[in-house]
Amino acid sequence: MKRILFVCLGNICRSPLAEGVFLHLAQQAGRGDEFEVDSCGTGSWHAGEHPDPRSQAIARAHGIKLNHRARQFDRADFKNFDLIIAMDRDNKSDLLSFSNLKPEERAKVKLLREYDPQANGNLDVPDPYYGGADGFEEVYKMVERAGKMLLESLKSSQNA
Repeated sequence: MKRILFVCLGNICRSPLAEGVFLHLAQQAGRGDEFEVDSCGTGSWHAGEHPDPRSQAIARAHGIKLNHRARQFDRADFKNFDLIIAMDRDNKSDLLSFSNLKPEERAKVKLLREYDPQANGNLDVPDPYYGGADGFEEVYKMVERAGKMLLESLKSSQNA
């Protein structure tokens, strides 16, 4: 089983949406039992909270239910997950700032939009927290595109 962790700043907007979308895509592909998926934030201020109501609404509009409570990233996550997917370069930088990271731990950290065929060099998933519903829909589209390619890349690597 492949263990994947999605990471954003507060773990109430982007990363729980990415977690839910990826699980949904994997289940639709008949591969849900291949993955253990979670999400977290680099900050602790939303720990214990449900996802932002706007993230929940966008997920529901696309047939996805978000079952998550926010938590902060823990150093042990480097050992507990095979792949750690950051939503933006700041999140990735925060993850890589832990001292004494082993090369194999550093190699686990990727940006979600590295898997987005429409990224065109813009590898950040923007934080929609301070905007309106349209920002959440745009994030959903990015997460879905990247999630499809991430799922496909994991299939390809298993067949290698």
